[in-house]
Amino acid sequence: MIETIPLPTTHDPVDRAFWQGCKDGKLLIQSCRDCGHVQHPPRAMCPVCQSMELGWELVSGKGTIWSYTIPHPPLLPAFAAIAPYIVAVIVPDDFPAIRIVGALADPAGGTIGGITPDTVAIGAPVNLTFIQLVDDVALPCWFPAGNDGLPEKEKQQ
Repeated sequence: MIETIPLPTTHDPVDRAFWQGCKDGKLLIQSCRDCGHVQHPPRAMCPVCQSMELGWELVSGKGTIWSYTIPHPPLLPAFAAIAPYIVAVIVPDDFPAIRIVGALADPAGGTIGGITPDTVAIGAPVNLTFIQLVDDVALPCWFPAGNDGLPEKEKQQ
């Protein structure tokens, strides 16, 4: 558990379903019921057709690392205890137009961090996990898929 971590507001009508989904172990992406556009983070209106008729689509929980960074030093003191940790931009397999920012986490440890930088690469497959921060907030995080998380082309080199 990270002490004094800034927590999201989970009762905002724009993203309440997103946070409820996370609490229930489901990652949801907002979609427009009029034009089909998908978007993340959630917004009150579709940027394509300006519709406010928005719904939610379930994400499979599999994705690819599009980019990543290791914050040095952590920007907020609350994160110093888990440093170094990796923050990645993930492309979900079933929603390739979306980018989701999230921490990499060791699912066995139940906390952010625990993933070493040498097991992470752009293009590496990842799987979804959730880290419970407090009773009503579970944070979607990712961990390398397979033994080392490296793309097949890098395993063969």
